[in-house]
Amino acid sequence: MAHAAGRIEVRSLTVEVGAPHARIAALDSLDVDIAPGEFVCILGPSGCGKSTLLGAIAGHIAATRGEVAVDHLAVDRPHPDRGLVFQQHTLFPWKRVIDNVAFGLKMKGVGARERRREAAELLALVGLSGFESHYPAQLSGGMQQRVEIARVLINRPRILLMDEPFGALDAQTRRMMQTLLLDIWAKIRTTVVFVTHDIDEALFLGDRILMLSQRPARLVADIAVPLARPRNDESTTEAGFVDTKRHLLALLREATN
Repeated sequence: MAHAAGRIEVRSLTVEVGAPHARIAALDSLDVDIAPGEFVCILGPSGCGKSTLLGAIAGHIAATRGEVAVDHLAVDRPHPDRGLVFQQHTLFPWKRVIDNVAFGLKMKGVGARERRREAAELLALVGLSGFESHYPAQLSGGMQQRVEIARVLINRPRILLMDEPFGALDAQTRRMMQTLLLDIWAKIRTTVVFVTHDIDEALFLGDRILMLSQRPARLVADIAVPLARPRNDESTTEAGFVDTKRHLLALLREATN
């Protein structure tokens, strides 16, 4: 599943949203480069435009000015190469887990046996072997999000876009999901862009952290996370974690004022 592809280039990106007579700038002249296989977290004040940036990379939100390119091709529409995971899952409640995961391949015309085989492999990757015949309502919130991640990964995306995917989970489940995500990413090395409002989560997960300002969002800081991989609970007590968290808290306070 490894990809050498997945480079993201954001050039002078301005996005205005709202009715034609009341346009609001959500993003203002953003420039961002993300290398293939990087894990980048996006932080910023609530409502600053983090999700708008993700939507622009996904191709769901059009640029007003500037552009987004993936592997040097302009993004002008959604594509399965750019998988999107939200805080609330988008699973079909009437479909069993394995059919939810296999759905993307069904849309591509892949035969039933092959798509179920690939779906079973991905369910094993996210730790859900044995739950293939369950329905989403029979699973916990964390398990539903694991199915959601598997459902997106079956399209072999070059880029995984995640919009606060663990925000609705309790603290213990959240850390378990963060660790699982890092395990999956270590295996598939797809590019990940992860929106969060939680500094600890960004530090635990990311190679880099992009800090955005209040809306209209500008890039305030681009910070390399000084922690070795693989990460575990001990990582959060290292001096690099504590010092970078202090720096990010100060930046967030400035960005919010």
